[in-house]
Amino acid sequence: MKFIKSAAALVAVSTLAFGIASAAAQDKPTIEETYEDIKSVYGVTPEYMKVYPKQGIAAAWALTKALEVEPGALDPKIKSLINVAVAAQIPCRYCIWLDSKFARELGATDAEIAEAVAQAGLTRHWSAILNGMQINFEDFKAEFGGD
Repeated sequence: MKFIKSAAALVAVSTLAFGIASAAAQDKPTIEETYEDIKSVYGVTPEYMKVYPKQGIAAAWALTKALEVEPGALDPKIKSLINVAVAAQIPCRYCIWLDSKFARELGATDAEIAEAVAQAGLTRHWSAILNGMQINFEDFKAEFGGD
């Protein structure tokens, strides 16, 4: 009897999930619409977007667009500087080049880009020390008045 209840619950959950997925799929833009939207923002549909798995490009673009293009809590120039700093640490020469270009287009100076990269390096440096030396986290927080 327990199996029958579990099987019935599984069928109900599967049916609900299928219904949600079907509704989401109806609202999903086509690949062509996605590529056009990318082109409207970047002026081109880059090759890396074209080789992305077809079933995921609309969602990947929606996330990228929401975080990098649409207004948010962070100024677009700050977002680009963060991207450059992270890219320098990964490292990703593609990201460094493109995000530096975007940052400059948004008004960032070479000095701001250099400082963003240096900040990322500084954080990575002290992270290596703190983690490598196995500094006790609770003691660390207490030293800085944390709780």
